[in-house]
Amino acid sequence: MKDDRVQVSIKGVVPTPGGSGVFLQAEEKTISIFVDPMATRALSLALEGEAAPRPLTHDLMISVFGGLGVQMKEVNIHLVQDETYFARLTLQQKNELGTNILEIDARPSDGIILAVHLDAPITVSRTVWDSAEDMTWALQQIQPPEEDDPSSD
Repeated sequence: MKDDRVQVSIKGVVPTPGGSGVFLQAEEKTISIFVDPMATRALSLALEGEAAPRPLTHDLMISVFGGLGVQMKEVNIHLVQDETYFARLTLQQKNELGTNILEIDARPSDGIILAVHLDAPITVSRTVWDSAEDMTWALQQIQPPEEDDPSSD
């Protein structure tokens, strides 16, 4: 992993009136990215390991990747402008002509959904990470407190 990127994990998906906040955490910090209702549904299904009744756009992309022999290497949230995050997918294709690497612009929500499905890393550029507000306090407020384990008595 390059030093200019922070690998994050999804710590929560919290419904809001217009979609959801996705909480990404690393290095004792949490940032939040807003996603629309359709992305919320697709991400929830991916996190639960469930399939939609009919294929979603992300399912189509995964099928295309498989058909072309493409592997998703990473989704990187690389830019924030006017409180909007931007991401790139890093794709790799190996064939008889060699290895090709391709970066494709994507919405962070789409990249995160694909990363969950394909078990690819989710990263945030160091400059975006350092400039983003720490939302750990918000995540702590919405997560239920951990209960004591009665078996440890």
